[in-house]
Amino acid sequence: MRTTAASLGIDRVLDPADVLPQAAWRLDPDAPLRPDEVAIRVRRLNLDAASYRQLAAEHAGDGTAIRDAVREIIRTRGKMHNPVTGSGGMLLGTVEEVGPDSVLGLAPGQSVATLVSLTLTPLRIDDELRDWDGAGEQVPCAGRAILFGRSIAAVLPGDIPEETALSVLDVCGAPALVDRVVRASAARSVCVLGAAGKSGSLSLAAARRAGATRLVALVPTESEAVQLRNAGLADEVVIADARDPLAVRAAVREPVEVSVVCVDVPGCEHGAILATADGGSVVFFSMATSFAAAALGAEGMAADVTMLVGNGYTPGHADLALDLYRSTPGVAQLFAGRSHA
Repeated sequence: MRTTAASLGIDRVLDPADVLPQAAWRLDPDAPLRPDEVAIRVRRLNLDAASYRQLAAEHAGDGTAIRDAVREIIRTRGKMHNPVTGSGGMLLGTVEEVGPDSVLGLAPGQSVATLVSLTLTPLRIDDELRDWDGAGEQVPCAGRAILFGRSIAAVLPGDIPEETALSVLDVCGAPALVDRVVRASAARSVCVLGAAGKSGSLSLAAARRAGATRLVALVPTESEAVQLRNAGLADEVVIADARDPLAVRAAVREPVEVSVVCVDVPGCEHGAILATADGGSVVFFSMATSFAAAALGAEGMAADVTMLVGNGYTPGHADLALDLYRSTPGVAQLFAGRSHA
């Protein structure tokens, strides 16, 4: 794929100059379509879990205030980029226009989910988010978004409801990276922190398919533990606050070769490191992760672990996640239990 300033979206950066779209404060969603771009008529946003949690906490769960905050972020920044968490989400819509030089393989009329973050996607909202009550991560809306030459998107499958497919694709980078790490290291033991969520349940399924024989699912409450036991995705389901390192270490008991952090709150780095055996790997798939806390914490504990930041993209990640959803009843069961909120 050819790399140019236009293919990276730099031409749509309004402020500051000379940065990529993700690092920009404001993007331009209204300029005419460039030759290698694709315009999307937006139907639904899927806010990043950490971003929605932060907004809900800031506004004490007031749906109207949450909606107003999201609308204001998009209006002022030309993208959905939460300035507190630094995260965004992704979107679902219909291909409206395809530039003559686009290499994304999309055609007008296709229903697609974008597989790049809303933090770098030029976005305009046209309906004031009037159909969203602020209660939940999925935001029905009408608007326009732009994909660049190096963006990625997936055509929505016909056999899975759109809202469910959006939820699966929102976290498809997690199971793909877990699959890669487990296979590459021939790991047999994996612990997933935040295992009852979307990325957590898919990560458990991916680890099992990749050959892991001891799966530990760590959750904060008995209700989530019951859900996971009923789903049958893990060999051990343990309860601990992922922010309490000693509680995590005690709950996991025997250190694992791979730990995966899917918890959407800060402060979970040290527990995952303590739960991981020397020579093992920790995969951080949460926008609430602190690089400094992870790096300095591992150093302070003399922990010989490889730490990986999930960037949300691995070749084939969309197909892998959708296949795991289709083929693993426990994953579908947990997704249904979340009601796609």
